[in-house]
Amino acid sequence: MRKALATALLAAVAGACTPGADAVDGTAPHAGHYVALGDSYVSGPGTGTPTGVPSGCLRSDHNYPRLIAAELGVEKLSDVSCGGARTENLTAPQPTPQGTNPPQLDALRPDTALVTLGIGGNDVNLIERAAECARGAACLDMNAAGVPEWLASVLAEVGSRLGSALDEIAERAPSARVIVVGYPTILPTDAGECALEYPESVDRIPSLRQGLDALNAMLAEQAAKHGAEYADTVTPTRGHGVCAPPESRWVEGLEPVTGAHPLHPTARGERALADAVLGVIR
Repeated sequence: MRKALATALLAAVAGACTPGADAVDGTAPHAGHYVALGDSYVSGPGTGTPTGVPSGCLRSDHNYPRLIAAELGVEKLSDVSCGGARTENLTAPQPTPQGTNPPQLDALRPDTALVTLGIGGNDVNLIERAAECARGAACLDMNAAGVPEWLASVLAEVGSRLGSALDEIAERAPSARVIVVGYPTILPTDAGECALEYPESVDRIPSLRQGLDALNAMLAEQAAKHGAEYADTVTPTRGHGVCAPPESRWVEGLEPVTGAHPLHPTARGERALADAVLGVIR
């Protein structure tokens, strides 16, 4: 029997987000210094060849920062994303089983030209809440209108920390174009699309999807409040979440078939995220 989707979300993300600075020189001289900040949706575990230090950050050489850097021909990419990162790891070190990732904002320079930031999912712990629900805890009100009170409270706290980080990015890299990158379509709008793949989790998918939408709304709001731009990745990935047919799935399911980590973007998903950011830049 397949595992219930909500039950396995926590374990899958914890495994893929096991908690670095990593600089890659490019060839074109015109695009300046690009800094990529964020968590495992940025580092792209399993979507290519592991690269960078510490290796515990699980960065891929085909994650979306590298695809963007190649497309733009940047002078230097500093990819300091790290699986398991929270907003606190923007300004504090992050231990991993294979070394410590330095505070991510330390990669910024006065001449940094581009910054992308994809973070917040681990702060919210929505995955953990979903797992608690699957074990029988009444942690999500399936009939509540709007965002559950616990999630609204956590999102407010995370939003405050994110806003402070965006202000600090502006101070450290005053000339940089800063783009906050949202999370892609993981779950479908119509929970019925998951009935065959994850029958035990169908009743929880609407609340999980509602939580993910609220997280993205917070990210967009903080970007607007703090002089950054926002890259919507939900729209271009709609129809390609974990319940899509394998041939059109851009977010890996619970049973990986592409090499990407469970419930994380596949190589095609990282390409879609790159295209969404490039769409904002251009």
